[in-house]
Order: sequence, then C-alpha cells, then structure tokens
Amino acid sequence: MRKKEIFPITGLGCAACAARVNKVLNACDGVQEANVNYASATALVDYDDSKCSPESLRKAVEEAGYGLITDAENEEEAAEAERVRQYRTLRIQTAGALVLAVPVFVLSMFFMDLRWGQWLSAVLSAVAVFVFGRRFFINTFRQLRHGAVNMDTLVASSTGVAWLFSAFNLLFPEFWLSRGIEPHLYFESASVIVAFILIGRLLEARAKHKTTGAVRALMGLQPKTVTVVAEDGTEKEVPVQWAQAGDTVAVRPGERVALDGTVLAGESYVDESMLSGEPVPVFKQDGSEVYAGTINQRGAFRFRVDRAGGDTVLSQIIRMVQDAQGSKAPVQNLVDRVASVFVPVIMGIAVVVFAAWWIFAPEDGFIHGLLCMITVLIIACPCALGLATPTAIIVGVGKGARNGILIKDAASLEVARKVDTVVLDKTGTLTEGRPEVADQCWGPGAESLRPVLAAIESLSEHPLAEAVVGAMGCGQQSLPEISAFENIPGKGVRGTYGGITYYVGSQELLRDCGAGPSEELLARTGEWLAQARTVIWFADSTRALAAVAVTDRIKPTSAEAVAKLHHMGIRTVMLTGDNEASAAAVARQAGVDEYHAGVLPQDKAAFVKRLQDAGHKVAMVGDGINDSAALAQADLSIAMGRGSDIAMDTAMITILSSDLMRIPEAIRLSHLTICTIRQNLFWAFIYNVIAVPVAAGVLYPFSGFLLNPMIGGAAMALSSVSVVTNSLRLRNKRLSQK
Repeated sequence: MRKKEIFPITGLGCAACAARVNKVLNACDGVQEANVNYASATALVDYDDSKCSPESLRKAVEEAGYGLITDAENEEEAAEAERVRQYRTLRIQTAGALVLAVPVFVLSMFFMDLRWGQWLSAVLSAVAVFVFGRRFFINTFRQLRHGAVNMDTLVASSTGVAWLFSAFNLLFPEFWLSRGIEPHLYFESASVIVAFILIGRLLEARAKHKTTGAVRALMGLQPKTVTVVAEDGTEKEVPVQWAQAGDTVAVRPGERVALDGTVLAGESYVDESMLSGEPVPVFKQDGSEVYAGTINQRGAFRFRVDRAGGDTVLSQIIRMVQDAQGSKAPVQNLVDRVASVFVPVIMGIAVVVFAAWWIFAPEDGFIHGLLCMITVLIIACPCALGLATPTAIIVGVGKGARNGILIKDAASLEVARKVDTVVLDKTGTLTEGRPEVADQCWGPGAESLRPVLAAIESLSEHPLAEAVVGAMGCGQQSLPEISAFENIPGKGVRGTYGGITYYVGSQELLRDCGAGPSEELLARTGEWLAQARTVIWFADSTRALAAVAVTDRIKPTSAEAVAKLHHMGIRTVMLTGDNEASAAAVARQAGVDEYHAGVLPQDKAAFVKRLQDAGHKVAMVGDGINDSAALAQADLSIAMGRGSDIAMDTAMITILSSDLMRIPEAIRLSHLTICTIRQNLFWAFIYNVIAVPVAAGVLYPFSGFLLNPMIGGAAMALSSVSVVTNSLRLRNKRLSQK
C-alpha cells in the first residue's frame, strides 16, 4: 500500500547535502517520489510499504552519511530535541571561534613580527579552526567516504589549506626566503573565516526555525492531556494519545478541546477562530460538533470522541500544511540540479584559478593564487540557492494556514497567480447555503396562529420547513397538537387543529383549497418573487392567512470579494443548478460578470473545460459533492472548508472558513510567494555570478584589487542569511488590499 510520510533529516549542512539525500531516497526500491526540504530539514516520501519501510529508508540515508528519524509516534518531539541540541552545540562553537578569532586578528595586526605572537596565533587559530570548527572537517571526511562533497568540503578545504600553509611558513620560513619570497601567515584568515561562517550558520538556523513557526503553532493547539469520564462517572486525566473513539471527555471552562467529537451534555461557547478564522465564538449544546484545538469559553460540557489521534480535523490540517511545506515548486527542480553539481564545479574552478595565477604571474603567482583559491572556495555558496525556494514556500504556506487558507502543495501557489477567471458555485459559496425567512406578512387577526403554522411545518420534511419553524418565534413553548396531517406532493402540506384544516405550501395549493389572498398579500408576494425569494402560503379553507418569504442569503462578504477579484483583473462566473430568477438575483447582488442557471454537476466540469480551451486559467470555487468534477477539471481548485470532505480532498486550496474574502487573499499570497522566490533566486544567482570571478582575481589586472578571504567568508555567511530574511518578510505582508 502506498504511504506518504514526512521524516525529519539530521546532518544537513547545505543545499548539496539535501540534493544528495534526495537522490539516495529516490533510488530506494519502492519509493515513488521523495522531496528533501533543506529549509525545514525534512523529507516528504511517497513509498510502497510492501517494498520498503521507514527502517530501510533510515539505513539508506545513514549509509550516505546523514540521519533520518523514523519514530512515528514521537518524531516531532525527537526532531525538535535534535534541533535544540544541534543549535546549542552550534552556539557554543560560534562563541568559542569568535572569542579566539578576535585575539588572533589583533596579534596579526600589531604583533605578527614578534615570534611569540606568531606562535600564539598558531595555537589559538588551531583551536578555533580544528576544535570549534571541527564540524566542517568531520562532515567533509564523512562525505568523502561516500564519494560526495558539500559546502563543508569547501570550508574545510579553504581554512585547512590556509592554516597548514601558514604553519609551514612558520616552521620553515627559509624555504621561501631562499627563493626571495617573504613567507606570510594567514592564521587570522582561517580563524575569522570559521567564526564568520559559524555566525552565518547560527543566524540561518534561527531564521529557518522561524519559517516553520506555523506548523509548531498548529501543533501547540492540541493539549497534551485529556480528562476522560469513566462509566461510573469518575474523571481521570490521561495523555491525549490514550483517548479513543467512543470515550467520553470532560471539558472545563477555559480549556482547549483535545479531540473531535459530539457534545453529550452541557452548554458553552467555543472559540473556533484558530481553525476557521471566524472571530465569533460558536454556541455548543447537546448534538453539536466540537473540534480539537478550539478553546472552550465559560461553560463546561462533555462530549463523545468521534475522531482521535491523526484523524482529527486539526491533525489533517497539520498534515496538509506539512505536505505543502515539504513539496517542491517546479522551479526548485532546476535549483536542485545546480546545487548537486555546484561544489565539484567550484572546487574545479578554484584549482584552475590557482594554476592560472602560478603560471601567468611567476613572481607572486603562488601566493596570490593560493589566496584566490581559498577565497573562491569560501565565497561560493550553494546554500543561498538551496534556501531560495523552500524558505519562501514554507513561510507562504504557513502564512496561509494562519489566515485560514490551506494550500495543498507548492505547485498550487504557482498556478494561483496565473488565474484569470474564477468560477463560483452559488449555494454555500456565494450564499450562506441555508434557507432562512427573509420576510413575512400576516392578514388581519391572523398572527395569533403562528404556533399553528410552526406546528404544521415541524411535521413537514420539506427543506424550507425548518426555517419557517424557527422564524415563528415560538421558542421552547409546546406547539399545538396537529391531527390529520397530510403531505400533498409538489404543493405543500395540510393539518387540522381545533376542527379547522390549515394549508401550508405553494400558491397552487392556495387555489386548490379555494382560499383567496388579499390585495396586500398579493402585492407583498409580488415584490418577493421579483427578488427571487421563495413564497410559502399559510391558509385555511376560506382565506389566505399569511405569506412567508424564504431565501438563501448572500454572504456579507461575497460582493466585496467579487469586487476584489475584479480589481485584480480576474473575471468571475457563477454556476448554479437553481432557477433563472434566483440565479439572476444572486448574480446581481454579488456583482459577478456572468452567470448560468440550471447547470448540472457534469455541466459545471464541461463549462470549466470550455473556458480552458479558450485559453483561460480557471479557478473553481465550490463546497459540495456536486462541485467535485468541476474542481478536478479546473487549473486551480478551491474548496470552502464547511463543505463536503470530497470537495476538500479534490481541492488544491481549502478555505477553512466560509468567507469568500479568503479567495483574493489566497491569490495575492500566491503572487507574494512567487515574487519572493524570484527575488531570492535572483540574489542567490547574482551573488555567485559576481562573487566567484571577483574572488578569482579578475579585477587585479585593472585595479590591483584582491578580495581578502575574511571578507569572502563574511559575504558567504551574509548571502544565506539575506535569502532567509527576505523570505521572512512575507510574514508581515498584508493579504487584504484596500
């Protein structure tokens, strides 16, 4: 059976490492596809569990010199613990290297002519490079055992060569003096380079941790413990993973709901804003559904667990966000190919630079060539390239999740920005999706019969009957007992109370029973029909007693959302299976460009296909099973989160709330994320295009300028940090525009 899981990866030093692990995983038997995300240090693996297992994947990754955490139950905790341990170690190494680099630099500036200053610099720099910078050498040797190279190879090679060359000059100065060359020491360069690169790694680790804050915030919504009620009524607090479907759970005031379920007893208001984005707390009573991660207000209640563990809505949302953050945008494939060959190419360039200097500049060529080779090895940075796309995707998807916009994968973000036509379902998308009484008109002396109308409609199975009962204002009072209740197919219902037969239904039923409406009632119902409202008549055998207008109200933000889409240059089309009059009224209120009524589910998909054939990039927005075919056909499918599970499974983007304003926000998020990726890639590429030739010394023949290796180390560290920082700017961008 095929499975898709996310595994934390340890030991990733740069983008080349991620590319190597990606290659190893994809080569494993049974793996359909593996995507390694350097920014989040995770691997999203789609595999056949009959051919391979997490354990076999772990062994393959370990053989490549890295680690893979497979403890499914505690992998998040294990990954976080490993990240904290690595970060603490990195912080100690950075502080140590920095503390030693400062005196080495001072000694090289003011005391290098003194023999004791040279020896002290050698000792201090040895500790800085080979003790506090040992990670670079350990990782290099580990990779070389497997015939691979990475960013650590460049750092270890450059700093190691600089220190060994300086040590040789310190021990055997006459070798150069006999050849008329002044031996130079570069202990300060090796020390400062290690310090700068470790500072860069530390800042990068902190910034990358911020990019994954959305998932950690979602995970923090679920309590660690839950209060289970035993059959004898006693309550016991247990770890949340012990709770199972069917258990009864108690929720006290102010507590978070730990699992999904149905309220059995008690009443309260529950804040569901963390899941739906809706700010108003929702009233919960017997029979209401509650969801993990939501916050109980002042009341207390008990509920039956319906979904536990990874089956809760919150768990599904977390999994969806993780999958999206771990997925690759199409542009990332090019970056991965570049990163996989980057280090060998740079090492080749460095050797060529050294040889060219030595051959074409006989006097100072060896020294200058050595410095240029070291600078080229240091300044080249595949990390900035490797971080450019995934950090932007992680921040973009996380920002969407915080705003109630769930994005299925990175490709969805690329598609969304190209959309020029949005097709909207009517019921439940543009409208509330639930009928309610919009108006009512009673004949003289008839209002006292409200309880009778409510009693008759309470026996009806018609979809509009519940709305009528609720609008009669009878509350909890007992309704009159109706006798001889009868359903009249296609027309309405009738029932007897107090010896009088009453009718509820269409105007045709009114004519059949011989009840004539008054002029006032006819005038009012004429207005309602012009507004595409459904009219329900209430009458006895002699006259019409009342008329009730029922409508499916347009959502408060629908018209504003459509206007926002128009402002973005996007055309809107409404499709509905409803009648022409209702469709026209909703289209007019919402302000859509075009509408089509009486459209069957299969016709919706065909309509989307016609738009695509005409060259349009189409987004389909729906919430029901009948929208699934059209959602699957569209270039971008958007499901409203309060709709069917099938629609949500089909969709590329899910709006957790029922607010249509999230749609233009999702499209703007797409534009912002792709723009950030392009900015990151531009700066990462341009950095290497400019930095490597300058480091090689191309400016020397014209200006006598050679880049100091220490400056190269600082520039390399800054390049990665700048890319991650640019991605983090996304978190502060506004998705709504005026």
